[in-house]
Amino acid sequence: MRLSTKSRYGLRALFDIAYNAGSQPAQIQDISRRQDISPRYLEQIFQGLKKHGILKSKRGPQGGYCLAKSPEEITVRAVVEATEGDTLIVDCSGRKKGECSFDGSCVTQTVWEESNNRLNEFFESITLKTLCDRGESLGIKREQDHRFMYFI
Repeated sequence: MRLSTKSRYGLRALFDIAYNAGSQPAQIQDISRRQDISPRYLEQIFQGLKKHGILKSKRGPQGGYCLAKSPEEITVRAVVEATEGDTLIVDCSGRKKGECSFDGSCVTQTVWEESNNRLNEFFESITLKTLCDRGESLGIKREQDHRFMYFI
């Protein structure tokens, strides 16, 4: 199994929102600059994440994207499934079981099912909060959004 850039960039962008913006809307240009991802591609990825209830958007000069749930509630598995569709390693396991002519008589089928289960458990155990904690321990600097800073 090989994850596409949609999953990888989507997870990086969500981490960026959780880490740098918190509950404030983050603008796509800022996420794009910090994560070195094309703003147009981010827009495409964000449409799928919005559709799956992971992101929400706000229009206007103080608008942008923010998490639809708390960082503790958004798992890597949810992001991968929103961007990739599923996490099946091979088609003959999981939801597509029964479509294989060797179904029930294949010795490798249990290997693929168990690997899918373990991968899903692992992805489910990591949340955006986990990634934010890792970011702090790595010393990644937070960037404050300058739109909300006022000087008198």
